Amino acid sequence: MRSAQEVRHSRWYGVAVTVGLIAYGVVHLLIAWIALQLAWGQSSQEASQQGALKELAGKPLGGVLLWIVAIGLFALVVWRALDLAYADLDTEKRVSYTGRAVVYLLLGISAVKVAIGAGNSSTNQQRSLSARLMENGFGRALIVVVGLVVVGIGIRQLYKAYTKKFTEDLVGGVSDTTVLLGRIGYAAKGVAFVVVGVLFGWAAISYEPDKAGGLDAALHTIKQQPFGSILLTVLALGIAAFGAYCFVWSRNART
Repeated sequence: MRSAQEVRHSRWYGVAVTVGLIAYGVVHLLIAWIALQLAWGQSSQEASQQGALKELAGKPLGGVLLWIVAIGLFALVVWRALDLAYADLDTEKRVSYTGRAVVYLLLGISAVKVAIGAGNSSTNQQRSLSARLMENGFGRALIVVVGLVVVGIGIRQLYKAYTKKFTEDLVGGVSDTTVLLGRIGYAAKGVAFVVVGVLFGWAAISYEPDKAGGLDAALHTIKQQPFGSILLTVLALGIAAFGAYCFVWSRNART
């Protein structure tokens, strides 16, 4: 326990968390950029975390940057794992931190896969899995449950935006600009999660696996609505706001 506590208060631990949150912010900025291009018919890249990582891979020194992103995200997994093990947390925070650790882990694994050239379309993988699950009634019920859970996560993000609860993750002075970025960012993520969850649930109810999908499918669905390009542009700017918020978070993270 003593060595773990020493790690939590070490300078390098703080640096690793900072790098991880910057990496998390970069991924969201790339998603926002792809979504913005999608809104105006100028992108064929998948508008998802996987698509963002592939976009990064195509940049100069993209391979090196991907490994930095992966290492940073794995550092965030360690951050939340140590908090779960040694910090005095209530049940709500334990559930939240566990969910975040899973997200960071999956995103880090995706970064490694893209770096070694093994990354496939996340949307196609989700649709393929949905198709297999829909072969029986239990599988369809499971997809509905997954959809409801994702909608719940989206509502939770919207709640954090409304109550400014995300400021509990920060130490030091919190500027009005930081709060604004966080509220816009969490609201945008909340909307995206709700749409993803609804798509999963509708796919199971209508027995149409092709309708199931992740963030890419959600953004395409928004694009297809009346004034879809404008709606998707607003959402893309919201996701970009969350990316910018992550940069501030990286400097003021409660470790």
